[in-house]
Amino acid sequence: MLAVAQNVALDLDSSRFPHYIPPSPLSRRCRVAISIGSRPARSLRVLPGRFDHRRRSRSNMMESGPFREDLDDFVNVGNALADAAGEVIRGYFRKKVEILDKDDMSPVTIADRTAEEAMVSIISKNFPSHAIYGEENGWRCKEKSADYVWVLDPIDGTKSFITGKPLFGTLIALLYQGKPILGIIDQPVLRERWVGVWGRRTVLNGMETSTRSCSKLSEAYLYTTSPHLFSGGAEAAFARVRDKVKVPLYGCDCYAYALLATGFVDLVVESGLKPYDFLALIPVIEGAGGTITDWKGENLLWEASPNSQATSYNVVAAGDSVVHRQAVESLLWE
Repeated sequence: MLAVAQNVALDLDSSRFPHYIPPSPLSRRCRVAISIGSRPARSLRVLPGRFDHRRRSRSNMMESGPFREDLDDFVNVGNALADAAGEVIRGYFRKKVEILDKDDMSPVTIADRTAEEAMVSIISKNFPSHAIYGEENGWRCKEKSADYVWVLDPIDGTKSFITGKPLFGTLIALLYQGKPILGIIDQPVLRERWVGVWGRRTVLNGMETSTRSCSKLSEAYLYTTSPHLFSGGAEAAFARVRDKVKVPLYGCDCYAYALLATGFVDLVVESGLKPYDFLALIPVIEGAGGTITDWKGENLLWEASPNSQATSYNVVAAGDSVVHRQAVESLLWE
């Protein structure tokens, strides 16, 4: 089990994570409260590199956002969240755990719930005014609204997790006035972490990464989690794209988007994703030079509040804007 200390604070400057580099000297000092069991607390440093997004529309909406000087602090806390969740998840991975069915019949385990609680504790200590929306427990905030909302999916791909396949991931997003400004995809077993930040290049374990060029749908490698997750018109729409690509592949959950951001996959098409399934992906994909939208080509937006419902969205992501456009045209989604 993971225990989070109640009154432990540490500076974010540990040498135990050599793949992270210190933030800019202009950044405020940030202190993160976290302790895991009897082990010494850990801290992370992140790459501050800048990046001019190809998709300017979302950036323009936040051009004057007051969060800009706080980005390094948000990233450091986000990394601490991923660390804490990872400690929990690795402790349960390929162990016999009880599997419960939620109301929507999706599975959940003690690893999902404990990892989310570990992250919630850290956010509450460091940013008490921020709201939290977790997959397992929904909205957490004393107020009915907040400029900053952390959206958490402790294990995206629980079915992969419970069957011992290390292609699930922890998803962490920070929204500012509804727009994702920070996204993290963390694979705790493989110890791979993609960090996307508004206005910066996406990094994988501290190294800049990018999508690859692919200007023809007929040359694209396509991923989706499972063909069985499409139904009705969505099934027919997906088939129109699948039949045009070079190679259709299955079974990666959020890890497919990480592969796209690293230039190994060209296209991901999925149906029925919840906000906590895709919000963290947006800064990662866009910061790597890719495009991620709904099936109509519109930006993915979701307003978090105590009354918000985690409704389903159809998502298409591509490393090349040309392939993205061709995929949207093929989906013919109305």
